[in-house]
Amino acid sequence: MSSLIHEFISASALRQPHAEALVYGPQRLDYAALEAAVSRTAQVLLGQGLAAGERVAVYMEKNVENVVAMFGAAAAGGAFVPVNPLLKPEQVAYILADCNVRVLVTSVDRLRLLGEALASCRDLKLVLAVGNGALPQLAGVEVLGWQAAQDGAPSGLAPHRAIDGDMAAILYTSGSTGKPKGVVLSHRNMVAGATSVASYLQNTPSDRLLAVLPLSFDYGLSQLTTAFHAGATAVLINHLLARDVLHAVVAEKITGLAAVPPLWIQLAPLPWPADCTLRYLTNSGGAMQRPTLDALRAALPKAKPYLMYGLTEAFRSTYLPPEELERRPDSMGKAIPNAEVMVLRPDGSECAPGEPGELVHRGALVSLGYWNDPAKTAERFKPVAPRHYGLPLTELAVWSGDTVRKDEEGFLYFISRNDEMIKTSGYRVSPTEVEEVVYAREQVAEAAALGVRHPVLGQAIVVVAWPRQGLALTASDLLAALKPHLPAYMLPQKVVIADASLPRNPNGKIDRKLLSTQYENVFVEGA
Repeated sequence: MSSLIHEFISASALRQPHAEALVYGPQRLDYAALEAAVSRTAQVLLGQGLAAGERVAVYMEKNVENVVAMFGAAAAGGAFVPVNPLLKPEQVAYILADCNVRVLVTSVDRLRLLGEALASCRDLKLVLAVGNGALPQLAGVEVLGWQAAQDGAPSGLAPHRAIDGDMAAILYTSGSTGKPKGVVLSHRNMVAGATSVASYLQNTPSDRLLAVLPLSFDYGLSQLTTAFHAGATAVLINHLLARDVLHAVVAEKITGLAAVPPLWIQLAPLPWPADCTLRYLTNSGGAMQRPTLDALRAALPKAKPYLMYGLTEAFRSTYLPPEELERRPDSMGKAIPNAEVMVLRPDGSECAPGEPGELVHRGALVSLGYWNDPAKTAERFKPVAPRHYGLPLTELAVWSGDTVRKDEEGFLYFISRNDEMIKTSGYRVSPTEVEEVVYAREQVAEAAALGVRHPVLGQAIVVVAWPRQGLALTASDLLAALKPHLPAYMLPQKVVIADASLPRNPNGKIDRKLLSTQYENVFVEGA
């Protein structure tokens, strides 16, 4: 039984050294080779003086070096910080400075672009640059070529002793306001999460998981950890088009595919082959709308859909078993194994069935808090009623900020994020409720309901919709179609038909914050 996240790789290497572990284009590493690469990278970092718990940031597209650097940092006794490759230099520098990164692993080309932005990263002492070309020079920072460092790696250096409660990684989450926050994950969090998810997905060494999502996204990183836990194969892809994903599924005989709703919308209408090898699909990062789910089930009848909900602060929280889809397609399901998910009132008491409340998650997956931010940590991580039966101990749970309800059988249903609720004419409106009605129109491919300030209503509802390819859609037609299905206070005051796919944040979700900014003055006089 592995207690540290990098031990998934060594345990699988011990069981099946020649089984394929990691694929990236023509590169194919078995578990023995992957373990050797991770161990060698740990030696590089230890030889450069990496102290226990020091942060190693990885800023690259998905590739073999990216994976080896992350798990090598953990194996050395440090903590890895995956940085989304879509971020710009100023954003990267903020993250590196915020969590006092000592080592950065990036490509030569990206390092040239980072340039002056790294001057604010005062704790940065070493850059390992992957790729060919002259290495840029940085004042006060040693820059080494990745391959040269690997070739000159020492041997026999003992890693720093670590236990499962120690920090393993920091994942930065954008949130709805302010700068991104660093969520600190322990080895225990990551091991428990991978073990739990792999158990209900029934992952085995014969599975082949396609890593489509950014590895800086907890859901994307999960594809690696669950694969390595099961001794399965992880296949990396940096796709430009949805069709690239389909081609990779076919070429690599993928059995498990994870995506977020905007990507599923693009994948659903593609010409999936009748003999597709997909065994299951998973969705998280937002509700998958019913038309998309129906299209995927029709196109991939042998693939079981798992609808999941999670938050970075607790990795995964709930899933809906595929056999429940017909009965309750709008449900988030129940708690994943080794977690308890509660619906609580603000005073901590449990809500009655059907009563909206905040989703609160307790158990082994609850992270350690936000890096160097005790105030925000105290807001989100709070004690719950003790379950220790008389022991003078306290337990922290993560309060999600999401409003949900639970039915009589214990199945959960998402209502809205607390910070996204629209307050109009004295009513509180869930954007999800509005969007569900919008998505029921077959002409709509993507949609977002926003709360925009209004001089009379407080906030007014604006719906931004993007039509399906080849189908006509006008603002007046969509509004007319919504009227029979929404009460007057939930009807949008304005409908905007977008001429392109809605903007995404770095994790692939529809960027509500950006859309809200774009339309924030639409009802302001003179705007």
